[in-house]
Amino acid sequence: MTVDSSPEARLEPPRQSSLGTAAARNLATTTKSAPQMQEITSRWLLRMLPWVETKGGVYRVNHRLTYTVGDGRVEFVQDGADVRVIPRELGELALLRGFDDVEVLTALADRCVQRDFRAGQTLVERGAPADQLHLIAHGRISRTSVGEYDDEVALDVLADGDRFGDNALLDGDARWEHTATAETSGTLLTLSRADFEAVLSTAPGLRNHIEEFTSLPRQRQNHRGEAEIAMSAGHTGEHELPGAFVDYELNPREYELSVAQTILRVHTRVADLYNEPMNQTKEQLRLTIEALRERQEHELVNNTEFGLLHNADFKQRFQTHSGPPTPDDMDELLCRRRGSKFFLAHPKTIAAIGREFNARGLYPDHVDLGGQQVPAWRGVPILPCNKI
Repeated sequence: MTVDSSPEARLEPPRQSSLGTAAARNLATTTKSAPQMQEITSRWLLRMLPWVETKGGVYRVNHRLTYTVGDGRVEFVQDGADVRVIPRELGELALLRGFDDVEVLTALADRCVQRDFRAGQTLVERGAPADQLHLIAHGRISRTSVGEYDDEVALDVLADGDRFGDNALLDGDARWEHTATAETSGTLLTLSRADFEAVLSTAPGLRNHIEEFTSLPRQRQNHRGEAEIAMSAGHTGEHELPGAFVDYELNPREYELSVAQTILRVHTRVADLYNEPMNQTKEQLRLTIEALRERQEHELVNNTEFGLLHNADFKQRFQTHSGPPTPDDMDELLCRRRGSKFFLAHPKTIAAIGREFNARGLYPDHVDLGGQQVPAWRGVPILPCNKI
């Protein structure tokens, strides 16, 4: 008996003895899934918003007359370790809203003095004379005051772009009503009353602007800044009743309806020859509509004209007390408006909220929403939105 040990004999593949799967597939009907896409999300925002049918192409929001003052965030520029406030950003201050003299604003910006602070440092003390405006360029500052029973009460937390001490520039008798303590190290810019008055004395336009600002009918506003409706209560006898009317804004905001659209192209050859077992046009249309809805929700959150993030009032924004959102921060958010229907947060934010709950030994409730169990805080659902 002899054995062929040549390399050609050893590398020869074995002969096929049965039908292979690659050929068998040509005779078989495959089991297929419908076309899928990873972009599809729950889109809770589109489902939960109270949609209003519009008869025309513009939606007008009528309000009572409101005296608007600047309360936005101030921005800065950084050159190494030096920080300067952008002159036009001083227009975000209440007393400088609408004042556009760049030279005067630049003079005020040049008089702002940089001050670095460290964590735990007390920046202002309650009851001390207030003679400086503080602009926070970087860092976190907590403000506390004294409650009804002389206990310490936390007011809020300020961070980049916030400020405090606006009334110190105009009121010579102003005193700090709170104590400001640095939670982290950071930088702020201060403008003293003396420097402000020095610029004011050489700028007639600024003096006229301040006079108009101080003459605003503040005594005729409610706590929301709306024009007050005069009325009398608690009187006896023939008391003369004040006349009243509800004043409206003359130029209310109008939203022109925005569109999100595309053109779906399906070749007739595809629709005629490859329409079984799934309708090609139907599947193309389904996935296109899904992508269109995703874009619609993205615009509702991020659009610079009507998006929720860009239209949130600055007074409705606040800083968390210690970094990730805690139950205390959720309560703070809950009290920002009446009748909150749901919280909307990025999935990673919801995970961070869950970690804070776990750290405190809390387990959030779940509520039924459209047949689905979703986490909730004090009965208000916390819904995910990856568009934020």
